[in-house]
Amino acid sequence: MFRLHFLSIATMLLGMLMQSACAATNSYTVEEVTDGVFYHQGVHEDATEDNLGAIANVGFIVGERCVAIIDSGGSFIEGELLYEALRKQTDKPVCYVINTHVHPDHMLGNAAFKQEEPVYIGHEKLPAAIASREDFFIRAFSETLGDAFEGAEFIRPSQTVSVGKPVTLDLGQRELVLTAYTTAHTDHDLTVYDKQSQTLWTGDLLFIDRIPALDGSINGWISNLEDLKSENINYVVPGHGPAGKDQWQQGLDEQLSYLKTLREQIRQIIYDFGTIDEATSTVGLKMKDDWLLFEQYHRRNVTAAFVELEWE
Repeated sequence: MFRLHFLSIATMLLGMLMQSACAATNSYTVEEVTDGVFYHQGVHEDATEDNLGAIANVGFIVGERCVAIIDSGGSFIEGELLYEALRKQTDKPVCYVINTHVHPDHMLGNAAFKQEEPVYIGHEKLPAAIASREDFFIRAFSETLGDAFEGAEFIRPSQTVSVGKPVTLDLGQRELVLTAYTTAHTDHDLTVYDKQSQTLWTGDLLFIDRIPALDGSINGWISNLEDLKSENINYVVPGHGPAGKDQWQQGLDEQLSYLKTLREQIRQIIYDFGTIDEATSTVGLKMKDDWLLFEQYHRRNVTAAFVELEWE
């Protein structure tokens, strides 16, 4: 009797899991930002088995000859869903998979494109970032994502982009310019600029609505964002948040305001010989209602920024 009861519960839980995965699968769509530029907007959540890790913006650009994937998704399943969405738009081969940085929500779908034999591309420091974090990410995300993690691989780039040496890719009558950055969100951020539509894929250099997460240098991030303000950009696909023509400028200003406020208030505490505990309990709290997931990431941002700024 106990065994039958246990099996019925297990069957029910499996059914619930399959229903959840099916719902996520059926709701997976891509939007066309502008001609030939498609993206899926990630949900403003942390990765879970229910959302399949699909929390970051991912997508693709279609040229006359082939297609470039820009970030592949937060799980192998999302990578497969992105591939299916791509095939609804074009039958052209995938020649490049470009990863903007190492974070799992942007690259765990890489293996879903292996059958296309693409060139995997990233920042020159991406291989080292993968090597140093892969074991931890596998342990953490295999538990977080459950079955959705199966098949995921941290595929290292076979081509890299160096800081100060942008790389141009030709998709056939469509050129993409890949730019590697000095330390900002991470120490290996990469952007993708489509010349034809003047669309910039920022990776996690830009967050809209969702609070930015600091994993690099607050000073470098502010500096790189200031530089982006002067670029000739028409459309933007941020790492998180809505893509388009209008909202990105306001979003960039709001992120700069957040980061500069943190820097200013932390510097004042350091100047007054204050502590990191004082900083995490006071800095930036008035911005709590301005950002989604504030509670989850703000304290970490303050801690990371304090450690950097106390050694200026």
